[in-house]
Amino acid sequence: MKMFTRAIVRTPGKSMVDGISGSGLGKPDFSLALEQHHQYVKALTECGLDVTILDADERFPDSVFVEDVALLTDRCAIITSPGAESRRGEEKAIRKTIEKIYTGVEEIVYPGTVEAGDIMMVNEHYYIGLSERTNPAGARQLVSILQSYGFTGSLVSLETMLHLKSGVSYLENNNMLVYGEMILKKEFSGFNKIVVPDKEGYSANSVWINGRVLIPEGYPETTASIESLGYKAVLLNMSEFRKLDGGLSCMSLRF
Repeated sequence: MKMFTRAIVRTPGKSMVDGISGSGLGKPDFSLALEQHHQYVKALTECGLDVTILDADERFPDSVFVEDVALLTDRCAIITSPGAESRRGEEKAIRKTIEKIYTGVEEIVYPGTVEAGDIMMVNEHYYIGLSERTNPAGARQLVSILQSYGFTGSLVSLETMLHLKSGVSYLENNNMLVYGEMILKKEFSGFNKIVVPDKEGYSANSVWINGRVLIPEGYPETTASIESLGYKAVLLNMSEFRKLDGGLSCMSLRF
């Protein structure tokens, strides 16, 4: 079981109100988003993480979703290649920060695309979702890099999910939250599945950190299922980030 010690987050910029969105929930309230982000950082700290907070980058409305632009492992860092055109360049903006921490920094080369919201770590194996944001060329590059560092990787085709972790979250101890198309994926047949009901689908993106699970507020059935397994639940209001199709995992790089 991997224990995390550090995290990187990026403060939302005012430009976030123009971020990519397919939610139909309207534009986010910037002031409320700042407060929700503050509570998120506080929760990471209470999970035992040393949190690096990067300044807002107004050039990129979606840059608060810092998880997508890098994969940080205990052996290397991999700079990704965003599949959304408006996000290309975010990966360059974070590279200097990562190079201060890692000596081994690899990268996905365009036209291969990978967004790390499509990557789920289970021990030393990485599941990689093939989505509108992560293409086969990028995924193959990622598997090759992971294998060179002694990890393994496999591909999971997505039909409806924006990102792999929109519908599945690994909670350690062989427990996995699954929702929608992820419920019947053969790739996850060996796990103890906690099925997220349709009405609580957004909560499928919850995050295990050092024995606690960060869960979006307002999803009582998912919360009860997680707590029944002995985890301490940490509830966070994510309303303004949900408007931008963003979830809990999207807002930090944990390593």
